[in-house]
Amino acid sequence: MNIARKIYCRVFQEVFHIAIPFLPYRKPTILSSVTELPKLFKDKNIDSVLIVTDKSIRGFGITKPLEDALSANGIKATVYDGTVANPTTDNVEEARKLYIASGSEAIIGFGGGSSIDAAKAVGARIAYPKKPLSKMEGILKVLKRIPLLVAIPTTAGTGSETTLASVIVDSETRHKYPINSFPLIPRYAVLDPEVTKTLPPSVTATTGLDALTHAVEAFIGRSTTKETRRDSIEAVRLIFSNIEKVYKDGSDVEARRAMLRAAFLAGSAFTKSYVGYVHAVAHSLGGKYNTPHGLANAVLLPYVLEYYGKSSWKKLAVLADAAGIAGKSDEEKANAFIAEIRRMERELRIPKTLPEVKEEDIEELSAYADKEANPLYPVPMLMDKEELKAFYRKIMAKESKVNATA
Repeated sequence: MNIARKIYCRVFQEVFHIAIPFLPYRKPTILSSVTELPKLFKDKNIDSVLIVTDKSIRGFGITKPLEDALSANGIKATVYDGTVANPTTDNVEEARKLYIASGSEAIIGFGGGSSIDAAKAVGARIAYPKKPLSKMEGILKVLKRIPLLVAIPTTAGTGSETTLASVIVDSETRHKYPINSFPLIPRYAVLDPEVTKTLPPSVTATTGLDALTHAVEAFIGRSTTKETRRDSIEAVRLIFSNIEKVYKDGSDVEARRAMLRAAFLAGSAFTKSYVGYVHAVAHSLGGKYNTPHGLANAVLLPYVLEYYGKSSWKKLAVLADAAGIAGKSDEEKANAFIAEIRRMERELRIPKTLPEVKEEDIEELSAYADKEANPLYPVPMLMDKEELKAFYRKIMAKESKVNATA
């Protein structure tokens, strides 16, 4: 990256860092069970709600205890279960129409980050009925209060239940819209381990590593606060202690509870301190190929951390201490931390490459990642489009690399 652009990025980031104490960040009120929601809605005189979820969550019957509890208390629950991985503008519009038609007064995002992100975007569109999502991309484009929003994460990973972010894919162009505005932070987050018990091991692994990526990128960036550093360190400790437990035994309720707590803390950290190039590259892959976000983050994380080199050693050494990883110097601890992530990913059967990545797409993908990350993300080392191309090539499948050079 040229020096003029570097200066611009760092000044932009420092302004946001200075502004953090003056911005209306808040953490959702935490509830421990879905059975607490009927009383919440009754106390707020709400008698009709929209549940935004996906077909697999509803098909497994995971939403049924909530639907039954609401019905037993005279609260009408309308369900939109069309959300897809990497939710689309079409999903949001379908759910918005259902919200209006059903006379709903509150929104529940029930599922992984996709369902919660879609629920946030529905709220934004209710608040701004004449403003398309494309006009909400970026920072602080949603200023009006949205309907009461409750998030019920069924995965311990995205942290969407505590963040101001919603990422939506344009159904036509496949471009991802990162929407970052304070009214999108859910008012309540239900951290109920019972709704995560049916997660398959592969999803447990990728979503858990998504949370790890949030914690690590928030911590090693240059816009941290005392609170976000504390939350990131605790999230890393919890993930390293529990992710392999829940991968091997999905019925381990206490480990599930710990992972939900870790995802919440990591989400709280990055919503203030932002993420980095792992996320920017992962978002471009999700938009182009529909690559699951947690998987993309997991594959990219060790490559990006290695590339940062000494610019992140000191902070990675702190995280190594939190994870119980020994070393005689910051460099040794940082490298051991990255090596432990690679070991953990082997145990969790995370691939090293993504076969969908094609050389002919890298120019477009890297441009998207550059646009998302710069100047917003306060990364340890700045990179431009040309430098970011290296990460796409690192994660290309071997045969794709051979074809690209043939």
